[in-house]
Amino acid sequence: MASRFGIIVEIWDFLRVRKKWWLAPIITTLMLLSMLIVMTQGSAVAPFIYALF
Repeated sequence: MASRFGIIVEIWDFLRVRKKWWLAPIITTLMLLSMLIVMTQGSAVAPFIYALF
């Protein structure tokens, strides 16, 4: 379980140490969009989601 969250911890450490807070909204948006695509992949909503991109 710890290795699963390892990348998230590394990204958080990078943002905290290097003061790159402007990257946080970009990373959050990309994660939300990718989760939306993965969750709707097998549903009837998928053609409408893919039409947006």
